[in-house]
Amino acid sequence: MEADIRGQRLFVAGLENGTFEVVDLKTGKWMRSITGLKKPQGALYVDEFNKLFLASGDDGMVRVLRGDTLQLLDSIRLEAGPNRIVYDQNSKLVYVGYGGKDAGKDYGEVGIIDARSNRRVGEIKVTAHPSELLLNKSGTTLFVFVSIANQLQVVDTRKREAISPWQISGQRPGDAAFDESSARLFVGTRTPAEMIVMDSKSGKEVAHLPTAEGQDGVYFDALRKRIYVSGGRELPNGFVYIYQQRDADKYETIGKIPTRGGAGTSFWSPELNRYYVAAPAGDKEDAAILEYAPVD
Repeated sequence: MEADIRGQRLFVAGLENGTFEVVDLKTGKWMRSITGLKKPQGALYVDEFNKLFLASGDDGMVRVLRGDTLQLLDSIRLEAGPNRIVYDQNSKLVYVGYGGKDAGKDYGEVGIIDARSNRRVGEIKVTAHPSELLLNKSGTTLFVFVSIANQLQVVDTRKREAISPWQISGQRPGDAAFDESSARLFVGTRTPAEMIVMDSKSGKEVAHLPTAEGQDGVYFDALRKRIYVSGGRELPNGFVYIYQQRDADKYETIGKIPTRGGAGTSFWSPELNRYYVAAPAGDKEDAAILEYAPVD
């Protein structure tokens, strides 16, 4: 999921439909579908250029739409598997993870796109298909999580190369979040289902806490010093686990909120002060976006 803060819209990947669904956050109502994608994955809204970047896994494309009208502006061909997508406001560059087994290769890549020209300007080779991308505020360090290798690769974006491979003790690390003020990464793993706290400077793991099964969303609430982890994909029950950061090395679970079966994907918007969880349709319920407000 991704949000257009000024326009109060939420973009949600409709994986089974090959669409991105657009939701009006002011009214809580569905607005329209963006069609023609094959395995829709990551979305990125760049307000300063009035652009929406959409990653489509099975056709290896990143499509660029005009932000206000959602008119197609450009189609950027990478290789199979584009999914996670992040933006560096300093360099005006977009980073997209792809490749690996999806592209028939024994390594993955991070493509680099100029947000101004919509042109691919480079790539960075990594161990395998990236499952998560995180940037520091200066845009000089990119954290690339590789689920299949249980690994985190630290990338120097100026050199455009990986400089530090760190192994993660849990298996299938997927989503993650970053607190740069304490130099801590929060990593969700699926086997076992844990939230691992890692030192972003050394790769040392400093805390392990149980988390939601089938996790599919990890976010850091900088204002409240909390971590939110959602899970429940392909499971009969879904939950959001809430952790409180007491200091850089001390954390505790302070909440476990039930959502809905199959509801794994989530999105935290600090600007809107809202947490959104995507719930698929069930036998008795329509697909929905569940909205939560944090309690101080």
